[in-house]
Amino acid sequence: MEGEDVEAAEEGTWSRETIPKVLKIVSSRLSQRDLVSLLLVSPWLNGTLVSYPSHWLLLDLREMNNAGNRLIAALSLPRYRHVKQINLEFAQDIEDKHLELIKNKCLDSLQNLEVLNLNGCQKISDKGIEAITNACPNLKVFSIYWNVRVTDIGIAHLVKNCKHIVDLNFSGCKNISDNSLQLVAQNYPELELLNLTRCVKLTDSGLQQILHGCPCLHSLNLYALSSFTDEAYKRISLLSHLKFLDLCGGQNLSDEGLSCIARCKSLLSLNLTWCVRITDVGVIAVAQGCTSLEFLSLFGIVGVTDKCLESLSRTCSNTITTLDVNGCIGIKKRSRDELLQLFPKLQCFKVHS
Repeated sequence: MEGEDVEAAEEGTWSRETIPKVLKIVSSRLSQRDLVSLLLVSPWLNGTLVSYPSHWLLLDLREMNNAGNRLIAALSLPRYRHVKQINLEFAQDIEDKHLELIKNKCLDSLQNLEVLNLNGCQKISDKGIEAITNACPNLKVFSIYWNVRVTDIGIAHLVKNCKHIVDLNFSGCKNISDNSLQLVAQNYPELELLNLTRCVKLTDSGLQQILHGCPCLHSLNLYALSSFTDEAYKRISLLSHLKFLDLCGGQNLSDEGLSCIARCKSLLSLNLTWCVRITDVGVIAVAQGCTSLEFLSLFGIVGVTDKCLESLSRTCSNTITTLDVNGCIGIKKRSRDELLQLFPKLQCFKVHS
């Protein structure tokens, strides 16, 4: 009888202590959608999972239908009281009215929000940006890729309401202008990442304000922006912490401008695809200045030759892992072994056929 009591006590301890500990470890590795599904299995499992606050810091509605109503319903639940990240990337049926309702009804749930992804939410306008940023005073990361409705007015609301931004993605926001960049430069001196891909209204003036006002940038994406000139490109040299730079399509970038950029000695990744004015002179300057370079694309540049490749080999042979010289007709075709002799750590390489 005594043995049975001991066994029962041990089973009780296992149920009360061990199972919840194991469940916490296992469930922490599940996606949020799987976690939500598990809530429906049993009341005990529901109560146990909800008791783990760290499991509910992310609200992921990516690509989901009826996302606006789902977001409001989720933020009304106690488990999302301390949510830090909301992902609405390409979510359907999310509009300004939903964000305004959240501001009015779920304000307390957003006080700790740090990351907001609104990529592809094309029904959201300046009005929605005003509402949601007003509710998120501690926001650090804000992304609105592929939104053609947001204008400088929306960005003005962002900088007014959110003072701690370090990561901005405006990629594809075709209706923001230099005025937005001026606001960003004036309000976010600690900004670390900025994506301006295809923001076609921008000019040298706006970019220069960023380069002077945001000295902490370590990632700058200027993909598919052909309007900038050396007047702005030269000032990229002000970014002493820069590690990632995408200048794909920078048709006005010259060797002189690239030689200034080469002063960014911390640069690890440089995309010069279709920067058609570049020659060996500019690339050799990069080889001499950016000796930690790991990724380099010279795709489509017909003005470079083996001379720049040899210079890169002398200074960056121990760092470069990815090299794209496809379309560089002045660089002779090499075998894999020949390329590895120049760049022993090369993992990915593309050469013209």
